[in-house]
Formats: sequence, structure tokens, C-alpha cells
Amino acid sequence: MRAVWLREFGGPEVLVPSPAPDPTPGPGQVLIDVAYANITFVETQQRSGRPGPFRVTPPLIPGNGVGGVIAAVGPDVDPGLTGRRVVSATGGSGGYAERAAVEASAPIEVPAGLALDAAVALLADGRTATMLIEAVGVRPGDRVLVEAAAGGVGSLLVQLAAQAGARVIGVAGGPRKVDLLPGLGADLAVDYRAPGWADRIRDAVGGIDVVLDGVGGPVAQTAFELLAPGGRMVSFGLASGQWSPVSAEAATARQVTLVRPDVPPARLRAYTGRALAEAAAGRLRPLIGQRFPLERAADAHAAIEARSTVGKTLLDVS
Repeated sequence: MRAVWLREFGGPEVLVPSPAPDPTPGPGQVLIDVAYANITFVETQQRSGRPGPFRVTPPLIPGNGVGGVIAAVGPDVDPGLTGRRVVSATGGSGGYAERAAVEASAPIEVPAGLALDAAVALLADGRTATMLIEAVGVRPGDRVLVEAAAGGVGSLLVQLAAQAGARVIGVAGGPRKVDLLPGLGADLAVDYRAPGWADRIRDAVGGIDVVLDGVGGPVAQTAFELLAPGGRMVSFGLASGQWSPVSAEAATARQVTLVRPDVPPARLRAYTGRALAEAAAGRLRPLIGQRFPLERAADAHAAIEARSTVGKTLLDVS
């Protein structure tokens, strides 16, 4: 089968298209004919060899999220699963390929009426966004600042916060990204690369009740300083390359709660199912900003690292 291999750490160029043996579903597994593979920021860090909890060991086929059709099942697995449209985590690797064998309990069936590419775009990001909105307890009237608001998770957070009745301030880097935000439900769209961006928010809405931090670094620090007493902040990404520098002591001094979700796997799966159902009902729209053929996975990684992407980046496999 066609696949993309990571045989050594390095820049995007180390992702090399190369044949791989077809996987065979073992006991308790199913085989997915992959149509789309999900790319996450974490995978660009894995490829570079950055230390962290998700570090991988080459050689391997990267990719932890796929969507497609179950083509075969292993021993003792219900043959009735064959032919179902599903999205699935892969267990950490094997996603950048035409076929993936996964545990039979891993796939989630795609609801009728929802396109498969949209479902793949929601596999990780929809789960994360749904979880974060619940974790911080967004309420009607809350002033909610969403960083990286034009990204895969951020674009969903804007929609979900607006649906919860919040006044949404979307923050993104560059005019192209900022221009997308009103269409997602942002009441105010601000470019954090522009001087005085925080003053613009302060003048428009006063203090902030909730910060959803997807950038980290100085942007997270500035957003934290906009929080009113009793505010909540949760960090879900580090688009800047750094996590939020806000300490627990600083938060306590300003009467701010730093929310750190600790969610069991079963509940994470439920969040994915909820996001898929909302999208199938037309209430949630993943922003698929760019697609690359499987063989151009290196170009996809380069675009993400250059921060030139909007929304979700997918690999078209089939």
C-alpha cells in the first residue's frame, strides 16, 4: 500500500512516501480503507523529535486519526461492521497510509448525512472543543476570548461559545485569519499581531470572563491580563511554540481559575460523538482550510509550521 514514513527526526522533508506492507486485522481488530487522514500540530512536533509525552520512535508511519470504510474484520469481530463509514484513532501511528488496522472498539460510526471529510476534521478537534466549552462552563452573557480562533479547534470554539450565548472575541494572527471570524460567530475579531490588540478588546468589552488559549507564550499572558476577577482560563494549544506562562500563583492573585481538564477516555469518545452529531444536525461546521494528497504530507507539515493554514488540514488518501 501507499504510505508516508518517518525514518528519522527532522524537518518536513523527512516525511517520505514509500510503500508499506498491507496491514492485516488481528484478533479484536478491524481494517479501515482510509479516505482521509487527520493532521495535528502534535504530529509536527513528533516529526521534529521534540521531547514530550507524545514522543515517537522511528521508523514508523505517522498519523493518529483516519476516516474511511471498514473493509475487513479480524477473528472474533462482528462481520456486520464491514462497510461502515467510520472515523478512528489509530493508537498513535499508522494514519498516513491507505489502510490502517485498529482495535475494533476504536472506530466511531459517522452519522448519516455527515460527509466523511467533515467527520475526520472533527475527530480530534471536535472532541477537544466540546470538552473545553463544558470544562470552563461557558454561560450566556460571558465574554469569551478565543485565541487561534481561525484554527481547527479555535474555529469550533467560536461557534460553540456563540451558541452558548456568549459574546465571543476571536483572536488570530493576520488579516486573512481575522476576516474569517465574524462568519463563525465572533462578535469582535482582533489581530494579535497588531500593536495594542489588547487595548482594543478592553475598550470594546471591558474585562474578559473566559480565555480559551490556543497560542501560549506572550499572547496567553496578555489574554490572562484581560481577565476580570472570577474569570476562567484553559490552555489547549501552543501555536507560538510555548505553553502559557501563567502560573497558579499569578492566577490566585488575580482571582482567576486555571482550568485543567482531566477526562477519562470513555468520556473523550462521548465528546467526539457529540461533535459528530452536532455537525450532522447542521449546528457545527468544521473549517477545512487546506487539503494535500497523501504523498505531500511533508508540504502539509511545512504549511502548518509556517502558520499559513486556517482551520483543519487533511490528507486526501483515497
